[in-house]
Amino acid sequence: MDIPYTTTPREDTGLYNAKVGIWLFLASEVMLFGALFSSYILLRVGADWWPAPRSILNIPIGTFNTAVLIISSVTVVLAWASLKMNQLSKFKLYQGITILCALIFVGVKSVEYTEKWKHYEIWLNDGSNYSGHIDVNGKHNPFFYTHNKLVSEGVTEITFTKDPHKYGDPLPEKAAGGGEAHAAEAHAHESMVIKTEDIKRLSAFVPAHSTYFAIYFTMTGLHALHVIGGALVMFYLWITAGSWFRSRPEQFTNRIEVSGLFWHFVDLVWIFLFPILYLM
Repeated sequence: MDIPYTTTPREDTGLYNAKVGIWLFLASEVMLFGALFSSYILLRVGADWWPAPRSILNIPIGTFNTAVLIISSVTVVLAWASLKMNQLSKFKLYQGITILCALIFVGVKSVEYTEKWKHYEIWLNDGSNYSGHIDVNGKHNPFFYTHNKLVSEGVTEITFTKDPHKYGDPLPEKAAGGGEAHAAEAHAHESMVIKTEDIKRLSAFVPAHSTYFAIYFTMTGLHALHVIGGALVMFYLWITAGSWFRSRPEQFTNRIEVSGLFWHFVDLVWIFLFPILYLM
């Protein structure tokens, strides 16, 4: 017995079943990301201090990833249009480009994440704080070090290299007390040796660092999972295209349309994420 409305539209909605399903699913996704965007706004408005994103995020990388997703939105439409014109080879080409764009996006994002996990902010007992990179017992730019970890490993001092601020304006240095002395010796690219006992707090740019990075990693991480999920679905459709399109061309074309709708949603979310997190 055939399942009804897999290719023909329903009388009540004018859509086939899969399309009804994807629109219902996307409605729930809008509520999910809408709640996160609302949380971001409330957290930012209520924060006493908020970092300038251009000082800690790589805007050129974010711009590049935005262009990659826009290109993938075009190619996913061309893939669907190729099937409508009964051109399977062109479908495979455009679908392959879409998958490649997804892999590039995730790859670039992983590089960006890795850079954050090796990038530190340090708060000293005299009230000053700096952002930059650390060397611990000969380990250059180690991951996920904290003050407690330094103490537990018996580290007595670290070498700290102040940020060159290659992305834009520097993080504000909130100095108090003897902070001026530290600021004078902590020029960009210059290293200073800091004793562990003089450190009040040390944190990489991870969710535990601040409210900003908590919401940044939550929103971009969830979006990246959607990119990976969409890429896996499109890859499955890509490798099974030959047999499926020959046996059930209309149903397969509808599946490509449904996956394309999801992909457009993923791209649209990033179009909002990029300016909010990177530019504002």
